[in-house]
Amino acid sequence: MPARVIDGKALAAEIRDGIRLKVAARLRENRRAPGLAVVLVGSDPASKIYVRNKRLACKEAGFISHAFDMPTDTSQAALLELVDRLNADPAIDGILVQLPLPVHIRTETIIERIRPDKDVDGFHPYNVGRLAQRVPLLRPCTPYGIIKLLEKYGETFTGRHAVVVGASNIVGRPMALELLLAGATVSICHRFTPEADLEKLVRTADIVVVAVGKPRLIPGAWIKPGATVIDVGMNRLGAGNLVGDVDFESARQRAALITPVPGGVGPMTVAMLLSNTLMAVELHNN
Repeated sequence: MPARVIDGKALAAEIRDGIRLKVAARLRENRRAPGLAVVLVGSDPASKIYVRNKRLACKEAGFISHAFDMPTDTSQAALLELVDRLNADPAIDGILVQLPLPVHIRTETIIERIRPDKDVDGFHPYNVGRLAQRVPLLRPCTPYGIIKLLEKYGETFTGRHAVVVGASNIVGRPMALELLLAGATVSICHRFTPEADLEKLVRTADIVVVAVGKPRLIPGAWIKPGATVIDVGMNRLGAGNLVGDVDFESARQRAALITPVPGGVGPMTVAMLLSNTLMAVELHNN
């Protein structure tokens, strides 16, 4: 029978509601609301949508959202100066610089300038290093959101073979670390993996996480019967419709659990951003 479709929207709404209640409790105790600075450089349409959604989520949760919209020609020095100001501002608990940045700005330099305890995206080498050492603090939002989804749907990690397709710093690499932390045996495929090996590994996977950005890269025929399939891809086709990196309809006939695109992983990313920001304000208060 077809796989159960994982409802990321429902779990994200549940998490966000819990955060809203915790913020309300803080205010009743005369403690301040979390402050999140969201920085957008340029006018990329997709980034604008993501930033709008994040700012709206902050408002709904009772956070204080600080918006910094900068032109495309903003210099790296000017952006670093803004980050320094936000690092020093006690009213700011989290700093989110929306990616991708314009090509003349070095992403790694900006990420490393953000104070680790305000790095609510979880991208700073300090936070990724803590995850690698099995003492996570602020965790990369998308991988952590995926773990929360899998836990909600009763996934058992110990003794399971997880295959991560894609090795980006944002999703693939920290996803592998999260799965290791959960007890899975992990294989990572990337652009240098021969297609024959990619197919072979995916066919053996009990858990498949695909985050590449290539529409329908993974055919349903590769999915092991009863596997769990997590599709992080978001690809807009010529007709305007959104599809993932996995061929959803054919994969659904073989998998036990599968995320849709959209409505699967995406909502969890925003929920975990709020969760990280709430953790950050509590760290600062303590």
